[in-house]
Amino acid sequence: MIPQAAPQWRVARFRGEINAAVASVLGGHGYILGSAVAGFETYFATYSGSEHCVGVASGTDALALALRALGVGLGDEVILPALTFAGSAQAVLQCGAQPRFVDVDPRTRCIDPAAAADAVNPRTAAIMPVHLFGHPADMPTLMALAVRHRLAVVEDCAQSHGATLDGRPLGTFGHAAAYSFYPTKNLGCVGDGGAVVTNDAGLAERVRSLRNYGFAQGERISRTLGFNSRLDEIQAAILAALLPYLDAANAERRAIAARYRSALTDFPDLGLPPDHGGSVYHQFALTHPDRDGLMNHLALAGIGSAVHYAPGLHRHPAFYENADGRLPVTEALSQTLLSLPIQPEVAGDHAERISAAVVTFAAMAR
Repeated sequence: MIPQAAPQWRVARFRGEINAAVASVLGGHGYILGSAVAGFETYFATYSGSEHCVGVASGTDALALALRALGVGLGDEVILPALTFAGSAQAVLQCGAQPRFVDVDPRTRCIDPAAAADAVNPRTAAIMPVHLFGHPADMPTLMALAVRHRLAVVEDCAQSHGATLDGRPLGTFGHAAAYSFYPTKNLGCVGDGGAVVTNDAGLAERVRSLRNYGFAQGERISRTLGFNSRLDEIQAAILAALLPYLDAANAERRAIAARYRSALTDFPDLGLPPDHGGSVYHQFALTHPDRDGLMNHLALAGIGSAVHYAPGLHRHPAFYENADGRLPVTEALSQTLLSLPIQPEVAGDHAERISAAVVTFAAMAR
C-alpha cells in the first residue's frame, strides 16, 4: 500500500540527524525555552525572510496568539476562506472574535479577494489568507484591501513552508504569519509545534509573553492573560536539523507535481492544481466529478489518497452561527477535491504508478 502521507518515512530518511538533535537536548541543561528553541527561532526567522520568530505549541496557537497580539478580540470579525482546516477558524474563536467565511477563487483555491472585499464591515478587524496546499494567495490585492480599511493581516502559512510569490517569501506580506510543524507538513516535527513570524518587534514580544503565561522577558510575573504554548526543546532541535533539507524537499515535490501534471493533463474531467513556480505543493489536490469513485479505485490499486477539505467550514456545527449563505466554489471543491501522495519519501518512486491508476479511472469514467 502506498500511503497518502507517511511522516515516519521522513523520520527514517533523516534518522541520524534527528537522533543527534534529540541527544543534544537530552545532554543539555534546559528543556523548556532553552537554547534549541532560541536557535531554531533565529534560524527559521532568517529562512522565512522575517526579523522575528516565536516558537509556540501548534499552528492553531500561532494563529490565535498572533491575532491576540494584534488586538483582535471580543466583538471583532476575521475574514477567512471556508475551504481550509478547522484550526484556522478555531483560532479566531479562541480570541473571542467571530470568523467571517468567504468563498475561494476556483483557480487558486485560496481566498477570493473580491469576496473578502464584499465581506468587510464595521466589525472587521483582520483578514486571514490561507496559502492552501502550498499555493500563494493573492497577497498584493489583499494587502491593498487591508490598507484601505486599516485591517490586520495574519497569513496562515501552515502549508506553505518555503513558498514564494514573485520571489518574495510568503509570510512576509502581512503583519504576521503563522506556521504549523505538524508531522505531515513540508517542515514537520515528531509532534505538535508552530511559530509566529513577523517584522514587528513589539508584536513579537507580545507573542512571546502570551505563549508563556503573560510573563515579561526575564521575569515570572503575569502581566496579562497568557497561555502555556511553548515550542518544545526536542521538537525545536528536530526542526533545526531538518530545515537545511527543506528547499531540496520542496524541489522534489515540484518535480513530482510536474510528473503528475504531464501524465494527467489530457483528461478534462481532472481539474489539476494551478502550475505556480512559487508553490511548494503541500498537497497535490486534483478534482474529479466522481471523487469518491476515484478514491475507491485508487484504494483497490493499493494507493492512498485523502480529502482536503470536506465539508467547508461554514458547514461545521461549531461554526454554524457564522455561516452566511452558500459559498458555491467552496461547496463544489469540497465535493470533488482529492489529494494524491506528494511527500517525496512516499511518491518519489511511485509517481508513475499513481498517475497510471488515475489515468485508468479517468479513461473509464469518460
